[in-house]
Amino acid sequence: MLFVLQIAILITIIGALNLPTCSVVGGGRIGQLLLSSSENNVLVGRNTAMDNLPLGPIYVATRNDALPSVISRCPNDRLCDLVFLQNGYVQNFMNHFGVGDNTQALLFFAVTKAGAKPIDGVTTVNPEGLTAVTGKHSADFAGRLSELNLKCNILDKTSYEKAMYEKLIWISSLMLIGAAKGEATVGDAKMNHSELVARLISEMSASVDVNLEEGTLPRLLAYTDVVADFPCAVKEYEWRNKLFHEKGCELHNSLLDKCVERGVFAFP
Repeated sequence: MLFVLQIAILITIIGALNLPTCSVVGGGRIGQLLLSSSENNVLVGRNTAMDNLPLGPIYVATRNDALPSVISRCPNDRLCDLVFLQNGYVQNFMNHFGVGDNTQALLFFAVTKAGAKPIDGVTTVNPEGLTAVTGKHSADFAGRLSELNLKCNILDKTSYEKAMYEKLIWISSLMLIGAAKGEATVGDAKMNHSELVARLISEMSASVDVNLEEGTLPRLLAYTDVVADFPCAVKEYEWRNKLFHEKGCELHNSLLDKCVERGVFAFP
Protein backbone atom coordinates (compact mmCIF):
# COMPACT_ATOMS: atom_id res chain seq x y z
CA MET A 1 0.00 0.00 0.00
CA LEU A 2 2.86 2.40 0.86
CA PHE A 3 4.50 1.68 -2.51
CA VAL A 4 1.29 2.51 -4.38
CA LEU A 5 0.84 5.68 -2.29
CA GLN A 6 4.38 6.81 -3.09
CA ILE A 7 3.70 6.32 -6.80
CA ALA A 8 0.46 8.28 -6.53
CA ILE A 9 2.29 11.18 -4.84
CA LEU A 10 5.04 11.10 -7.47
CA ILE A 11 2.57 11.16 -10.34
CA THR A 12 0.61 13.99 -8.72
CA ILE A 13 3.78 16.08 -8.43
CA ILE A 14 4.80 15.38 -12.02
CA GLY A 15 1.31 16.02 -13.33
CA ALA A 16 1.27 19.37 -11.58
CA LEU A 17 4.36 20.43 -13.50
CA ASN A 18 4.43 21.59 -17.09
CA LEU A 19 5.51 18.39 -18.79
CA PRO A 20 8.44 18.82 -21.17
CA THR A 21 8.16 18.23 -24.88
CA CYS A 22 8.35 14.62 -25.98
CA SER A 23 8.58 12.91 -29.35
CA VAL A 24 6.04 10.33 -30.51
CA VAL A 25 6.73 7.89 -33.34
CA GLY A 26 3.43 6.88 -34.91
CA GLY A 27 0.23 8.85 -35.35
CA GLY A 28 -2.31 6.14 -34.58
CA ARG A 29 -4.71 5.99 -31.64
CA ILE A 30 -2.05 5.66 -28.93
CA GLY A 31 0.32 8.08 -30.63
CA GLN A 32 -2.33 10.78 -30.88
CA LEU A 33 -3.27 10.24 -27.26
CA LEU A 34 0.32 10.79 -26.10
CA LEU A 35 0.72 13.80 -28.38
CA SER A 36 -2.19 15.42 -26.55
CA SER A 37 -0.46 15.09 -23.15
CA SER A 38 1.29 18.47 -23.47
CA GLU A 39 1.85 21.28 -25.93
CA ASN A 40 4.62 21.27 -28.53
CA ASN A 41 5.04 17.49 -28.61
CA VAL A 42 6.63 16.28 -31.84
CA LEU A 43 5.10 13.70 -34.17
CA VAL A 44 7.66 11.49 -35.90
CA GLY A 45 6.30 10.02 -39.14
CA ARG A 46 7.64 7.13 -41.16
CA ASN A 47 9.83 9.43 -43.23
CA THR A 48 10.63 11.98 -40.53
CA ALA A 49 14.32 12.38 -39.70
CA MET A 50 15.15 11.63 -36.06
CA ASP A 51 18.41 13.57 -35.88
CA ASN A 52 17.16 16.75 -34.23
CA LEU A 53 14.40 15.62 -31.91
CA PRO A 54 14.02 17.44 -28.57
CA LEU A 55 15.78 15.91 -25.59
CA GLY A 56 13.68 13.51 -23.58
CA PRO A 57 11.66 10.37 -24.26
CA ILE A 58 10.86 9.16 -27.76
CA TYR A 59 7.64 7.18 -27.47
CA VAL A 60 7.40 4.42 -30.05
CA ALA A 61 3.68 3.93 -30.69
CA THR A 62 3.91 1.77 -33.80
CA ARG A 63 3.09 -1.78 -34.78
CA ASN A 64 5.75 -4.32 -33.86
CA ASP A 65 6.83 -4.87 -37.45
CA ALA A 66 7.85 -1.20 -37.71
CA LEU A 67 10.35 -1.44 -34.84
CA PRO A 68 13.46 -2.35 -36.89
CA SER A 69 12.95 0.73 -39.06
CA VAL A 70 12.49 3.01 -36.05
CA ILE A 71 15.60 1.69 -34.33
CA SER A 72 17.69 1.96 -37.50
CA ARG A 73 16.62 5.59 -38.03
CA CYS A 74 17.33 6.64 -34.45
CA PRO A 75 20.78 8.18 -33.83
CA ASN A 76 22.98 6.02 -31.61
CA ASP A 77 23.15 8.65 -28.88
CA ARG A 78 19.34 8.73 -28.65
CA LEU A 79 18.63 4.98 -28.66
CA CYS A 80 18.46 5.04 -24.85
CA ASP A 81 15.49 7.43 -25.07
CA LEU A 82 13.27 5.09 -27.09
CA VAL A 83 10.22 4.02 -25.06
CA PHE A 84 8.52 0.85 -26.29
CA LEU A 85 4.73 0.57 -25.97
CA GLN A 86 4.09 -2.57 -28.02
CA ASN A 87 1.94 -5.58 -27.13
CA GLY A 88 3.47 -9.03 -27.06
CA TYR A 89 6.82 -10.51 -26.14
CA VAL A 90 9.44 -8.02 -27.34
CA GLN A 91 12.31 -8.61 -24.91
CA ASN A 92 14.39 -10.90 -27.13
CA PHE A 93 13.95 -8.49 -30.02
CA MET A 94 15.05 -5.55 -27.86
CA ASN A 95 18.05 -7.46 -26.55
CA HIS A 96 19.09 -8.28 -30.12
CA PHE A 97 19.04 -4.59 -31.09
CA GLY A 98 20.86 -3.47 -27.96
CA VAL A 99 17.89 -1.71 -26.34
CA GLY A 100 16.99 -4.41 -23.81
CA ASP A 101 17.21 -2.03 -20.85
CA ASN A 102 15.10 0.70 -22.42
CA THR A 103 11.87 1.99 -20.92
CA GLN A 104 8.91 -0.28 -21.62
CA ALA A 105 5.22 0.11 -20.85
CA LEU A 106 2.23 -2.21 -20.70
CA LEU A 107 -0.90 -0.40 -21.81
CA PHE A 108 -3.93 -1.71 -19.97
CA PHE A 109 -6.29 0.82 -21.48
CA ALA A 110 -8.24 0.91 -24.72
CA VAL A 111 -8.72 3.67 -27.29
CA THR A 112 -11.58 2.65 -29.57
CA LYS A 113 -10.77 5.21 -32.27
CA ALA A 114 -8.42 8.13 -32.81
CA GLY A 115 -9.39 11.00 -30.55
CA ALA A 116 -11.77 8.93 -28.42
CA LYS A 117 -11.60 9.05 -24.64
CA PRO A 118 -9.49 6.11 -23.44
CA ILE A 119 -11.02 3.37 -21.30
CA ASP A 120 -8.70 2.84 -18.34
CA GLY A 121 -7.84 -0.65 -17.07
CA VAL A 122 -9.20 0.04 -13.60
CA THR A 123 -10.95 -3.07 -12.33
CA THR A 124 -12.68 -4.40 -9.24
CA VAL A 125 -9.55 -6.43 -8.51
CA ASN A 126 -7.04 -3.68 -9.33
CA PRO A 127 -8.55 -0.25 -8.56
CA GLU A 128 -5.05 1.22 -8.91
CA GLY A 129 -5.11 0.22 -12.58
CA LEU A 130 -2.98 -2.30 -14.44
CA THR A 131 -0.98 -0.09 -16.81
CA ALA A 132 2.69 -0.38 -15.87
CA VAL A 133 6.04 1.07 -16.88
CA THR A 134 9.69 0.40 -16.05
CA GLY A 135 12.95 2.08 -16.96
CA LYS A 136 14.60 5.48 -17.40
CA HIS A 137 11.54 7.45 -18.56
CA SER A 138 9.00 5.83 -16.23
CA ALA A 139 8.19 9.03 -14.34
CA ASP A 140 7.64 10.99 -17.54
CA PHE A 141 5.28 8.35 -18.92
CA ALA A 142 3.30 8.08 -15.68
CA GLY A 143 3.04 11.85 -15.54
CA ARG A 144 1.69 12.06 -19.07
CA LEU A 145 -0.94 9.44 -18.34
CA SER A 146 -1.89 11.32 -15.20
CA GLU A 147 -2.48 14.42 -17.33
CA LEU A 148 -4.83 12.25 -19.42
CA ASN A 149 -6.63 10.95 -16.28
CA LEU A 150 -5.15 7.47 -16.67
CA LYS A 151 -3.47 5.46 -13.92
CA CYS A 152 0.00 3.96 -14.18
CA ASN A 153 2.20 1.89 -11.87
CA ILE A 154 5.97 2.35 -11.89
CA LEU A 155 7.58 -1.07 -11.43
CA ASP A 156 11.05 -2.47 -11.03
CA LYS A 157 12.33 -4.77 -13.78
CA THR A 158 11.38 -8.02 -12.01
CA SER A 159 7.83 -6.94 -11.22
CA TYR A 160 7.43 -5.56 -14.72
CA GLU A 161 8.46 -8.87 -16.26
CA LYS A 162 5.71 -10.66 -14.35
CA ALA A 163 3.15 -8.07 -15.43
CA MET A 164 4.38 -8.36 -19.03
CA TYR A 165 3.76 -12.10 -19.07
CA GLU A 166 0.27 -11.58 -17.64
CA LYS A 167 -0.59 -9.10 -20.40
CA LEU A 168 0.86 -11.51 -22.97
CA ILE A 169 -1.22 -14.36 -21.56
CA TRP A 170 -4.37 -12.23 -21.66
CA ILE A 171 -3.98 -11.10 -25.25
CA SER A 172 -2.92 -14.58 -26.39
CA SER A 173 -5.69 -16.51 -24.61
CA LEU A 174 -9.02 -14.65 -24.69
CA MET A 175 -8.57 -13.72 -28.34
CA LEU A 176 -7.51 -17.26 -29.23
CA ILE A 177 -10.53 -18.84 -27.57
CA GLY A 178 -12.85 -16.33 -29.20
CA ALA A 179 -11.36 -16.95 -32.64
CA ALA A 180 -11.45 -20.74 -32.21
CA LYS A 181 -15.03 -20.77 -30.94
CA GLY A 182 -16.46 -18.14 -33.26
CA GLU A 183 -17.03 -15.51 -30.58
CA ALA A 184 -17.02 -11.86 -31.60
CA THR A 185 -15.52 -10.29 -28.47
CA VAL A 186 -13.33 -11.17 -25.50
CA GLY A 187 -16.36 -10.61 -23.29
CA ASP A 188 -18.27 -13.28 -25.20
CA ALA A 189 -15.30 -15.65 -24.97
CA LYS A 190 -15.15 -15.19 -21.21
CA MET A 191 -18.88 -15.52 -20.67
CA ASN A 192 -19.48 -18.54 -22.91
CA HIS A 193 -16.27 -20.50 -22.27
CA SER A 194 -15.34 -19.73 -18.67
CA GLU A 195 -13.94 -23.19 -17.86
CA LEU A 196 -11.85 -23.23 -21.02
CA VAL A 197 -10.53 -19.73 -20.26
CA ALA A 198 -9.45 -20.84 -16.78
CA ARG A 199 -7.74 -23.98 -18.11
CA LEU A 200 -5.89 -22.12 -20.86
CA ILE A 201 -4.69 -19.30 -18.60
CA SER A 202 -3.49 -21.89 -16.08
CA GLU A 203 -1.57 -23.80 -18.77
CA MET A 204 0.03 -20.66 -20.19
CA SER A 205 0.91 -19.28 -16.76
CA ALA A 206 2.74 -22.49 -15.87
CA SER A 207 4.76 -22.33 -19.10
CA VAL A 208 6.45 -18.95 -18.66
CA ASP A 209 9.90 -18.45 -17.18
CA VAL A 210 8.85 -16.54 -14.05
CA ASN A 211 6.57 -17.22 -11.10
CA LEU A 212 3.55 -14.98 -11.59
CA GLU A 213 1.95 -13.21 -8.67
CA GLU A 214 -0.98 -14.98 -7.03
CA GLY A 215 -4.36 -14.09 -8.53
CA THR A 216 -3.51 -14.02 -12.24
CA LEU A 217 -6.87 -15.48 -13.32
CA PRO A 218 -9.13 -13.07 -11.38
CA ARG A 219 -6.97 -10.11 -12.47
CA LEU A 220 -7.27 -11.01 -16.13
CA LEU A 221 -10.98 -11.84 -15.93
CA ALA A 222 -11.68 -8.50 -14.25
CA TYR A 223 -9.75 -6.70 -17.00
CA THR A 224 -11.75 -8.60 -19.62
CA ASP A 225 -14.93 -7.15 -18.11
CA VAL A 226 -13.55 -3.63 -18.58
CA VAL A 227 -12.73 -4.16 -22.29
CA ALA A 228 -15.46 -6.73 -22.99
CA ASP A 229 -16.21 -5.34 -26.47
CA PHE A 230 -12.63 -5.86 -27.71
CA PRO A 231 -12.86 -7.99 -30.90
CA CYS A 232 -11.34 -11.48 -31.03
CA ALA A 233 -8.63 -12.33 -33.56
CA VAL A 234 -5.31 -14.16 -33.58
CA LYS A 235 -2.88 -11.45 -34.70
CA GLU A 236 0.85 -10.78 -34.63
CA TYR A 237 1.55 -14.47 -34.05
CA GLU A 238 5.32 -14.03 -33.90
CA TRP A 239 4.98 -11.55 -31.03
CA ARG A 240 2.16 -13.26 -29.11
CA ASN A 241 1.05 -16.88 -29.53
CA LYS A 242 4.32 -18.14 -31.00
CA LEU A 243 5.94 -18.23 -27.55
CA PHE A 244 3.29 -20.61 -26.19
CA HIS A 245 3.17 -22.65 -29.39
CA GLU A 246 6.91 -23.30 -29.21
CA LYS A 247 6.64 -24.17 -25.51
CA GLY A 248 4.29 -26.99 -26.48
CA CYS A 249 1.22 -25.80 -24.58
CA GLU A 250 -1.17 -28.57 -25.65
CA LEU A 251 -4.50 -26.83 -25.08
CA HIS A 252 -3.21 -23.61 -26.60
CA ASN A 253 -1.92 -25.44 -29.66
CA SER A 254 -5.15 -27.38 -30.16
CA LEU A 255 -7.05 -24.09 -30.22
CA LEU A 256 -4.58 -22.68 -32.75
CA ASP A 257 -5.21 -25.72 -34.93
CA LYS A 258 -8.95 -25.10 -34.59
CA CYS A 259 -8.42 -21.56 -35.84
CA VAL A 260 -6.56 -22.91 -38.85
CA GLU A 261 -9.47 -25.32 -39.55
CA ARG A 262 -11.96 -22.45 -39.32
CA GLY A 263 -9.85 -20.38 -41.73
CA VAL A 264 -9.37 -17.52 -39.28
CA PHE A 265 -5.61 -18.04 -38.82
CA ALA A 266 -2.69 -19.29 -40.89
CA PHE A 267 0.81 -19.95 -39.63
CA PRO A 268 3.30 -17.49 -41.18
